[in-house]
Amino acid sequence: MATVQQEQDAKEVIEILKNLDIDLLVVDSYAIDETWERIVRTYTKKIMVIDDLANRKHDCDILLDQNYYADMKIRYSGLVSDDCKLLLGPTYALLREEFYREKKKQRQRDGQIKNILMFFGGSDLTNETMKTLRALVALNREDITVNVVVGGSNQYKEEVKEFCQRYHWMNYYCQIHNMAEMMNEADLAIGAAGTTTWERFFLGLPTIVIAVAENQIKIAEDCDESGFIKYLGKSSLVTNHVICEVILSLQGKKYKNLQYNCTRFRRDKDDEWIKLLFESSEIG
Repeated sequence: MATVQQEQDAKEVIEILKNLDIDLLVVDSYAIDETWERIVRTYTKKIMVIDDLANRKHDCDILLDQNYYADMKIRYSGLVSDDCKLLLGPTYALLREEFYREKKKQRQRDGQIKNILMFFGGSDLTNETMKTLRALVALNREDITVNVVVGGSNQYKEEVKEFCQRYHWMNYYCQIHNMAEMMNEADLAIGAAGTTTWERFFLGLPTIVIAVAENQIKIAEDCDESGFIKYLGKSSLVTNHVICEVILSLQGKKYKNLQYNCTRFRRDKDDEWIKLLFESSEIG
């Protein structure tokens, strides 16, 4: 958003804020930077920004970036003030209520892969779902249950559905509302490196990742290097054979290490994120 547009937008927001007693104003927009934030600052006690680009300056008291990067502790150097509280990494992931409920009954995985959950986002433009399904058929492991989830906007969903119906060990789901439950039941996930990555971390679900967009590559590479996921590469470079090899390799110690590493961002209590937010911002 251009400076003039930000100034106009800020003035319109002030018309709402001036009649309210605001403790914390949360900003979640790639189009907003310090220009907008400075204008509205006097109308709120604190400003919190949600960002993940680290490409512009902010005038805020708290900044939250739920993504994992190897250099996440220095990504915002020079972009926020020294006294800005940084909440960085999947520890501060923004999760739906269903994940907190499921966390309370999280199962202990025994290291055996008997249930695989597959989800490549709402659209899956490169049809990684079909590629992965063919790889799983090639494994010839009918003792493994495969739950396949697609979004309503997936243009290949009918093809995926028809393919799954050929195999008794495959289950097809479209536009589900119990993703947390399905993650909890799974022993392994195969999917993209989008926001579901942090949901899988939260429930301690080991994951094989294929990047389906350019902005997923760096995150996936850094997570893989730190041992949190098994990253196969950019979608155009990943073959059925590669998928098969990696699934077969995830046994014993390799699986247990992946399982342990993906829980390193675990939060011990449901309300810990909120406590950290309010304590760090000295609100109330």
